[in-house]
This record gives sequence, structure tokens and C-alpha cells, in this order.
Amino acid sequence: MQSSPSESMNPAYPEVSVIVPARNEEACLEACLISLTAQQGVPFEIIVVDDGSRDRTAAIARSFAGVTLIDAGPLPEGWSGKSNAACTGAQQARGQWLLFTDADTVHLPGSLARALAEAKRSGAEMLSYSPEQELRGFVERAVMPVIFAELAATYKPRAVSDPSLPAAAANGQYLLITRTAYDAVGGHAAVATCLLEDVELARAVKRSGRRIRFRFGGDAVRTRMYRSFAQLVEGWTKNLALLFKAPARRALMRLLEFLAIVVGTALLAVGLHFGDIQLVVPAGIAVALIYLNFLLRIRKAHAGVASSALAVFGLAIFSYLLLRSKLYYTWHRSVTWKGRIYSTVDPKPQSERRTSTCPAGERWSI
Repeated sequence: MQSSPSESMNPAYPEVSVIVPARNEEACLEACLISLTAQQGVPFEIIVVDDGSRDRTAAIARSFAGVTLIDAGPLPEGWSGKSNAACTGAQQARGQWLLFTDADTVHLPGSLARALAEAKRSGAEMLSYSPEQELRGFVERAVMPVIFAELAATYKPRAVSDPSLPAAAANGQYLLITRTAYDAVGGHAAVATCLLEDVELARAVKRSGRRIRFRFGGDAVRTRMYRSFAQLVEGWTKNLALLFKAPARRALMRLLEFLAIVVGTALLAVGLHFGDIQLVVPAGIAVALIYLNFLLRIRKAHAGVASSALAVFGLAIFSYLLLRSKLYYTWHRSVTWKGRIYSTVDPKPQSERRTSTCPAGERWSI
């Protein structure tokens, strides 16, 4: 059923080791591996790391000739599951470059060779793409463009790619790094307890004086991050409060922006209905200016016309998700992801702690 491995797969000396951490990914792993095994133009190997899956994830990986399947093993205390799986895969990898990519990605033909050439051409020891988002249903189309526009404004690709600036970021869905740089900064073991391991790893790479290249990568990879509303809520609850500083204030700002557009539009409609020019003109100008500013910001999400139009409703949903994430970190003191509960409180006594600082100041025991 699956395609045969390309001639570039599993050479004696692979230049790239593609590492796919996978936990209960039967819905998407097959498509990911079909796209990866078809890559050409660079010698590579593929390693799938089964992170305690309870579905057909392992069986799907085994069905692909040439794909190496390994088990992540027991989760070390305090570690995130993804960091453990990525670290396990890196230990097995033989390549000079390591590509960490998620099981819900689909890679365009020839993208691996092009990405490697881009990294070498730019002198980057870490290259990360933000994939094109596949959006389905009203909620995904409304809120995902808002979130990725906020991310693009916060983690500006141009600033991240500038070696003279301290800004650093990466997207763990597509993270290509030299083995030398990975080992030099301690790899995923150095960020093992951080739920934003991709961003923290990028910060470590840039602090080490190495160049990062970060950009929208719709020409290389696409993904559908969440396949249900419950997954979307759980995933962004885990991430949003760590991705953005002052999340409560940002949530309030976006909610006020949404209300301004809705109320302004309502006033405009009332003015038009009753022919009240004194109401129509100021309401129309205000709504046009606010909405134009919003659309200019949403363009950075590369979400397409239809999703960008619906994104005004995503402002309210984003505010809810961001505030929910903040409350889970400050009140619930734990977040849940893929059947695991991660505490945001370090239970160890101070004398026994070694800590790693995560983005937004959260600290996790190692």
C-alpha cells in the first residue's frame, strides 16, 4: 500500500536523519511517511520514535520499508514526552544534520534537499519552517490565522534570522539542525523539561553564536495541527501562555478589538437603516480603520482569503484560549497533553533542584 523507499533512503552515511516523534498518531502518520520516504536528492534515513502509543502508530511505521522504528522508553521524571522521544531518536541518528518533524506534517516533493541547500547557502546551523496550516471547519479557520499572526508579530522571522539580534524562535514541526550544533547546546536533554522545547532550543543555539534561519515554509511542508475542537483547546492551553508575554493583557486587547469591530458594524448598520449620516460616517470610518489594521496583521498568517475573512471571529476565541492557558498555568498549576499531565509546579525541595528557564519565565525541574 505504501510507496517504496527512494534510492536516497538509508545509505551507509546519511547526510540527514529525519526524526519523527509519534504518540498516538495513527490518523496522520501514514501520510507523513509517504511524503518523507519519497524525498530525493539527499542521502537520508527516517527514524520514528514511538512515544508510548496505544493505537496503530507502531504498526504503521513498521509497514514502511526502510523506516527505523524505536521505542522512546519510560518517560524520565520531569521530562516532556516530546523531548524524550526527540532525544531518543537523536541518539540513534547517524546523519550530519537532524530534521525533527511532527507526525502530522506532509512534506512536499524535493523539500528535504531544498531545505538542506537553503541552510548551507545561508550559513545557518538551524533552519526552521512554520508549515502551511491546513484549516477545516469554522473554528480552525477563525482562530488559527489569529494565533499565527500573533506569533509572526511576536517572533519576527527577519529578527530571528538576523545574527546581530537576540531574537530566537523555531517551530518543532520542522526543525533542521546540524549534529554539531545540536550536541554543542546539549540537544533536547538541555530543554527536557520545557514544554516549548523548540523555542528554547533555538535560544540555546543563538546564544552559542550560531546562525538560525526561520521563515514561513508553505513551499516545503504543511500540517493540520488539530483534528477536533477538544484537541485544539488542549494544545493551545498548553502553549499560549508560554508563547506570549502578559497573556491576560493581550487577551483583553484582542477581545476589545473584536468588540470594537462588532459594535462599530452594528452602529453602522443602524445608521444606514435610519439614514443617519451623523452616525454612519464616524462608525464607518472607525470600523474601516480597525478592520484594515486587523487584516494587515492577519496577512502574516498566510491563511488565505476565506480564513482571513472569518478570522475576526477568531479574535474572541483567541482571547478565550489565551486566558484559559494563563489560568491553567497560574491556578490549576498543570496542563494536559496527549494523555499526560504536566505539572507547572516543581515538587522538589530547593536543595535538590537543577532548573532550566522556559520561555515566559516558567521553570521546570530537571
